[in-house]
Amino acid sequence: MTETQSTTLDELDRRIIVATQSGLPLVPEPFAAIATQVGSTSEEVMRRFQRMLESGIIRRIGAVPNHYTLGFKGNGMTVWDIPDDKIGHYGKLIGNLDFVSHAYQRPRHQPEWNYNLFAMVHGKDRQEVEQKVEKIAQLLGDDNRGHEILYSSRILKKTGLRLVSDK
Repeated sequence: MTETQSTTLDELDRRIIVATQSGLPLVPEPFAAIATQVGSTSEEVMRRFQRMLESGIIRRIGAVPNHYTLGFKGNGMTVWDIPDDKIGHYGKLIGNLDFVSHAYQRPRHQPEWNYNLFAMVHGKDRQEVEQKVEKIAQLLGDDNRGHEILYSSRILKKTGLRLVSDK
């Protein structure tokens, strides 16, 4: 399959995207429910999702919890200055902690911004977040050349893939 073919959306792909723009249905078999809605089979819907993932049309399929609703009100994006050659190791290590929802690398913008590893830490309050950040600092040891916590000030609406009309 060529790159053009692999990233082109056909009518069924578009119906699947429209059907899932607000999220997957909260039913025991969400792909079957989508298939019924778009006039296909659950196997075909899953195959198309896989193709869209592989081609980069979509990045992931996953739950997007509202941490505030779950009682986590002290959420903070932690930013870390660690050696670039260790970012893969530490990104995976920190990303696997049960109180971190995601960790990723970002470019430095020196001299103002020295941080290259970001990790979202969740806690019931800021004190709990600070205790968890200290655990990360201990894991990093001497490779922690500095860090900060950037606390959330508001909730941003998280959305999935959206189709926009070119009219």
